[in-house]
Amino acid sequence: MPAHHVPIGQKPVKQIHLAAQLPSVQNTTVWSDPRSGSQIDLESFTRLARTAERGRFDFFFLSEGLRLREHKGRIHDLDVVGRPESLTVLSALSAVTDRIGLAATVNSTFNEPYEVARRLATLDHLSEGRAAWNVVTTHDAFTGENFRRGGYLSEADRYTRAAEFLCTARELWDSWRPGDLVADPAAGAFVRAGAGAFAHHGRHVDITGRFNTPRSPQGHPVIIQAGDSPEGREFAARDADVVFSRHSTLPEGRAFYHDVKSRLAKYGRAAQDLKIIPSVTYVLGDTSHEAEERAAEISRAQVGPQTALRFLEAVWGRDLSGYDPDGPLPGIEPLPDEPLMKGHTEFRGDRAATARRWRELASARGLSIRELVIEVRGRHTFVGTPAQVAAAIDEFVQNDGADGFIFVPHLTPTGLDDLVDKVVPLLQERGVFRTDYTGTTLRDHLALRPPRTAADRDAS
Repeated sequence: MPAHHVPIGQKPVKQIHLAAQLPSVQNTTVWSDPRSGSQIDLESFTRLARTAERGRFDFFFLSEGLRLREHKGRIHDLDVVGRPESLTVLSALSAVTDRIGLAATVNSTFNEPYEVARRLATLDHLSEGRAAWNVVTTHDAFTGENFRRGGYLSEADRYTRAAEFLCTARELWDSWRPGDLVADPAAGAFVRAGAGAFAHHGRHVDITGRFNTPRSPQGHPVIIQAGDSPEGREFAARDADVVFSRHSTLPEGRAFYHDVKSRLAKYGRAAQDLKIIPSVTYVLGDTSHEAEERAAEISRAQVGPQTALRFLEAVWGRDLSGYDPDGPLPGIEPLPDEPLMKGHTEFRGDRAATARRWRELASARGLSIRELVIEVRGRHTFVGTPAQVAAAIDEFVQNDGADGFIFVPHLTPTGLDDLVDKVVPLLQERGVFRTDYTGTTLRDHLALRPPRTAADRDAS
């Protein structure tokens, strides 16, 4: 199929951005599949990252949980016990990959700017400019127990701390100017006077000193953010280079895309300065019917009977073990107290309202408990033949539902093989995805401008 031809007067064809994630604590991994490998061994991370790089993906992403979720006092069965720390894993992957970006989730609530800025700058040096930071927040006392901070930070303050945390990290990175590290053939490397000096005095951060890691190849690692609240969208428009989203239909995706991109101008930014990349899955088949059947099998494997009841209990705050997962939803109302599942922020809102929405959906669609959980917990999934999936990906991006996608395979570490071998070549034939890397840094892959300094941001 030839590359897109753009008629005069029409907008140019968008290039699609693709990324990959090793499955984490969500219900995206099929543990029972005999092809499922280790979630801990470095070989699994290496295999998946190299496959994504073979497909010329922009970056490989690792999420991070600071505490295993608990349900009725026991570790939740979807969580990976023993998952290594993300930045350490990505530092190891920098030695066995060449071009793909390496993105880590690092929490801004239970870390300190100096340490995080130094570790990310180090990864950017080790990878020669491929580092990215997914900035996340946590407010709950359950996670805070691991850090002896309890619930010290209110939910209203989580984004104010994140914004100041990121601002401070940028000040640290900017404390080294280009040329501050100079090579002297006689005496070796030496530092210009003033390099690395910093001072930040704010509400959440009050530090002074000297940053001891020189400016890295990208200047700043690529900043990623995932937040759908109004505060999260504003944070993304002001500070992020990439924003994750989770919208299952093109109209929903277009609405989010337009809303976030429309916020950029007031911060002196253009639409191309922020890439919107939803998290998705995929299932392929030789026919659309085969793909649909396979997708249904995967969904039922990911949400078993007990898993379905546990998610329902997280909303109802009650022991529902006596209910049939393949039967109707409970007629009783949720308890207003703390939910039975700890460490999962999704169920800390108005659980009564959530229960009403779920009942309405189940009634309208005739869904059982298990079918409902599959419906509400599922990510957007591309299902069909390779040609159908390639066309659907292209349609979503060209119609401004997204700038690309981060694929979360249901198998580790082989889950990207079919996508890279069967779908990516079709996108390349359409002329909407690269056939090779044209740059060396993650900013190059994402077509991002160099990072703005603190002075640039203040001027805007």
